[in-house]
Formats: sequence, structure tokens, C-alpha cells
Amino acid sequence: MFKNLKYDIDNVMKNDPAARNRLEVFLLYPCIHAIINHRIANFFYKIKLFFMARLISQISRHFTGIEIHPGATIGKGLFIDHGMGVVIGETAEIGDNVTMYHGVTLGGTGKNKGKRHPTVGNNVIIGSGAKVLGPINLGDNVKIGANAVVLKDIPANCTAVGIPAKVVKCNNNEVIEMNEYRTIAKGF
Repeated sequence: MFKNLKYDIDNVMKNDPAARNRLEVFLLYPCIHAIINHRIANFFYKIKLFFMARLISQISRHFTGIEIHPGATIGKGLFIDHGMGVVIGETAEIGDNVTMYHGVTLGGTGKNKGKRHPTVGNNVIIGSGAKVLGPINLGDNVKIGANAVVLKDIPANCTAVGIPAKVVKCNNNEVIEMNEYRTIAKGF
């Protein structure tokens, strides 16, 4: 746990120009507190002590403004900048070195059973207010624009923006038109 905590703090130091030192990040950054509490709650969730898991997650939510369901799977290096209003659902899976900004939701779209929240790859950036909904996949190195509503899979190395979100860039090539049948892009 302490190795992951050091990695998480180092990732905040790398990604936040306002971070002055590790002690400040450890003591004052709500994303670090939310991640520590999530790891504890997730331990209780895995051993089927659901009430204790939810109690810890709700107390954490009260103090940090970040709601992470104890059943969510979170990799190392998650950085939630500012954090207020972030919601991460029960079956969400988050890879390593993911950056999220305030107001992001990784949510479901109904009362379905089983996998109902997004899977987020490694090195993904999700902009402020973005909503990523349903059992969809965001590939590695994806960027989601602020306030986007993502309802479909986004392939690796792509950028998506808008409501509903549309891919505007893939592999550093601007996408001119994208539909279900073909993609016309500069550089392809």
C-alpha cells in the first residue's frame, strides 16, 4: 500500500504545477485522501463486509467531495485534480496514470446488473465535467474534452469532444469525418 501511495504522490507532483512538495500533497490533496480511503473500503468490499466498505466510502465522500464506490477497481497513479463532484461507479475500472478533473462521472445508464460502468485505459485524461456512461471502453492514451458525454467506446490514442462525444483526433491525425462505416482523416 505504501509503495502505491508513494507512486500516487509522485504522480501528483509530476502532473500538478501547483504541488510544492510531497508533504503538502499528502496532507492537503483530497484525491490522495480519497484514494487511500478507497483502498481501505475496497479491501472490506472484497471480503464482503459491504456495510463497512460503504461507510468508509461515504465518510470519505463527505470530507473530500469525491465519491468512489468501494467496488471500483483503480490502478496506480490516479490524479483527480481539484476533485469536487467526481463520481466513480461500482463496476468502473481505471488503469494506471489516469488524470481526471472536477465534475467527472464514470457512471451507469440504468439499473442493469453486471458490468455497467466504464473501463478506462492507462494514461487517459478526462476533462472537467465529462460524463462517461455505460459499460464502454476508453483505450490507452485517450483524451476526453471538458463537458463531453461519452456513450461509445473510444479507441486508443484518440481525442473525443462534444455531446455526444465524437472522435476528433486519432494517432495525432485530425479526423475530418467519422461514422460507423469509414473514417476520412488527414494523414491516414
